[in-house]
Amino acid sequence: MKKYLLSITALLLVFLAACGGDDESGSESDLLEDGVLTVGVTAGPHEEIVEKIAEIAAEDDLEIKTVVFSDYVMPNVSLDEGDIDISSFQTEPFMDSMVEERGLDIVKVADTVTFPMGVYSESVDSLEDIPDGATLGLPGDPTNSGRALLLFEQAGLIKLEEGLGVNATVNDVVENPKNLELLELDSAQIPRQLGEVDAAAINSNFAIEADLSPKDDSIFIEQDSTFVNLIATRTENKDDEVVQQFIDLYHTDEVKEFIEENFDGSVVPGW
Repeated sequence: MKKYLLSITALLLVFLAACGGDDESGSESDLLEDGVLTVGVTAGPHEEIVEKIAEIAAEDDLEIKTVVFSDYVMPNVSLDEGDIDISSFQTEPFMDSMVEERGLDIVKVADTVTFPMGVYSESVDSLEDIPDGATLGLPGDPTNSGRALLLFEQAGLIKLEEGLGVNATVNDVVENPKNLELLELDSAQIPRQLGEVDAAAINSNFAIEADLSPKDDSIFIEQDSTFVNLIATRTENKDDEVVQQFIDLYHTDEVKEFIEENFDGSVVPGW
């Protein structure tokens, strides 16, 4: 009788485990709460693109909630802390620096678009008109600062120590023939402070948000930009099927056409 009861108990445990396994495998996603996918973006093109994706996703019964941030730091912090599910706003070098600096557990899962960085000015119409001793504004965060310095070098304004790439800092300028002052500012605030400097390097998403056209209003624009933006999520969710669903939606021809028709070359599909 004891052996018989043990056998029944074992069979019951197997049955319950099997039922639990079926429930788990039948779950559409471990990421979704209340059937809503929350996506962190910065205002401007990233926001507009994700809103377009949300329209398409609704046809597949996937609700996407866009959460808009005004800077580059908080979307990563919010993603790491679980306040949003995925993000779409940054380049890989920037994300890598944030991960290293803050110990964030987030990863890249796909490429999105490229935003060529440009040099803008309210006081001069060309690079040649930038006077000796002029003040140039540039983003203050490490990755975008390095990118802006590379842009100034590409424009022929300065020369940097070789081999540093995006890791270059203002201290790595080895030639500065016009004795330019390089002033690091908050990325999101530079368009508002453009009148306070002679020229500035501005990320295209913030330029567009300030009604500046990278194509028409910049006096110099990044050539052959390799700074492709990305979709990120927490490491534990990188293989979640709803993440892949979002990637697939982003990479549709419909979204690509939306980007090409609405941003006139200021935003370029990067996949």
